[in-house]
Amino acid sequence: MTCVCNYFKINTVTIMIFTHKELEKAFKSDYQIKKRIAEGKLHKIDRGIYSDTLSVHPLEVITKKYPSAIFTMDSAFYFHGLTDVIPQKMHLAVIRTANRRMARNNIAMVYVLEKLLGIGKTQIIFDGVSINIYDKERMLIELIRNKKRMAFDYYKEIISSYRAIVDELDVRAIEDYARAFDSDEYIFKTIHEEVF
Repeated sequence: MTCVCNYFKINTVTIMIFTHKELEKAFKSDYQIKKRIAEGKLHKIDRGIYSDTLSVHPLEVITKKYPSAIFTMDSAFYFHGLTDVIPQKMHLAVIRTANRRMARNNIAMVYVLEKLLGIGKTQIIFDGVSINIYDKERMLIELIRNKKRMAFDYYKEIISSYRAIVDELDVRAIEDYARAFDSDEYIFKTIHEEVF
C-alpha cells in the first residue's frame, strides 16, 4: 500500500495515520477498508482518520485532520513554553473562508484573513509530533491584539515570559509582522512599553 501518511515514533515503533481518502485510493473500496478494520489491521481513530494502531497521539490526529491549520493562541503559548497553563481546547488558525463546521468540542477555530494566515508560520516538534505553529514573534503580536479578551493574570504571565526571552526575539520580524496588521502603532507602543 502506498500513500502519503503522517509518521512519528513512540518507543521506536512507527505509527501510520491515514485519511479515509488515502485509504480509498490505496484499497479501491470501502469494503476493503472495513475488512481491514474487522481484521484489526486498521483502527478508526476519529471521523475520517484511521491508524494501524489504537494508540495515537491527539496532536497527530489534529495535524492529519487539519493539515493547513496553524496552532495559535492558548495552544501556541503553551507549546512555546510561555505559560504552564494547559489549554482546554486546541486553538487552530484557519483561513476565514474555511468550513465553519470544522470546529469540534476540543478544537477552537480562529478564523484569519488569507493575507495574514501565513505570517510567522513555522514548524516545531512538540511531544514527538511535528506541528504547524506561529512563531514566538507572531504570538507576541497576537498576545497584544487579544489583550482585552484575556484574563489579566494569564496575560501578565505570558508578558513576563516574553521579557525573560527578549534577547532571543527577532525584533525585525516583530516589526514586519506588526505592519501587516491595521493596528500596528498600538502594537508597537504596547510591545515597547511592556516587553522591551
